[in-house]
Amino acid sequence: MAANYWESTQRKFWTFSKQQLAVERKRIEETERNLVNMYPLPDRRLLSIYFYHQLSKMARPLGIRQQALATAQVYVRRFYLKIEIRRTNPALVLATALYLACKMEECPQHIRMILAEARHCWDTSFNDISKIGECEFTLISEMNSQLIIHHPYRSLAELQTQFQLTQEENALAWSILNDHYLTDLPLLHAPHVIATTAMFLAVVLKPTQGGLQGHAAGITSALQTIGNVRNAPGQGTQNRVQKLVDWLAESSVDMEAVVECTQELISLYEIWESYTDKTCKDQIAKFVKARGLDK
Repeated sequence: MAANYWESTQRKFWTFSKQQLAVERKRIEETERNLVNMYPLPDRRLLSIYFYHQLSKMARPLGIRQQALATAQVYVRRFYLKIEIRRTNPALVLATALYLACKMEECPQHIRMILAEARHCWDTSFNDISKIGECEFTLISEMNSQLIIHHPYRSLAELQTQFQLTQEENALAWSILNDHYLTDLPLLHAPHVIATTAMFLAVVLKPTQGGLQGHAAGITSALQTIGNVRNAPGQGTQNRVQKLVDWLAESSVDMEAVVECTQELISLYEIWESYTDKTCKDQIAKFVKARGLDK
């Protein structure tokens, strides 16, 4: 078991470049070209939003904590980097990922409880707990038994203390961390880079500016702030931003990585505006029912 991220299987085997991810996904698509053409699906980020909503519906009645939910999201993203989604029943994959994540995060749930919530959320017909057991074996196998996930929440807690974030800023940073699981960022960057990005954006955007989905424009301006705030005069919040940028410049945090994280979040919040639950649900149901994957 790796005690820290730098020695972990997450860093060694599950951290990629954007180009590597694109090549791997292209390979899977080409292998399953007929399925891909026959059953078009929404943008991957829109599917991730839908999956998050479904996982949350399953987790809420069981009192499952956020970190286990985040671990399940990473498992799903890793799994679908190896297996074409149209060959699976996403309801079963998500239920199994949540079941496995709870075990790994030391908050185990009875398999029957997970199954019951999955059937309630997805209105699905599978009712055999052995299916979750079989899918669990497949998940573990595709992830090469590399199941320990290092999350950015701990890094954020340390940064919160160091920079004395207000309660509102910390809440916004936490929300940004939750949202990053809807993107490829968990497969692209180290947890401390993502936590630093969330903290910086929370201070620059300020919690009073409204809901997260409306933050694309604000985050764009934050990118400019990273480059020019060090020479800008100002008081109050501006000085706090200046302090953060000075710290970033002196730290070992990769500024290019922070910029890339920020751009990924901009892209997410922009496409979120086109999200509809029904579209994702219907297009998933189409290939699941047509291929008999719900039996």
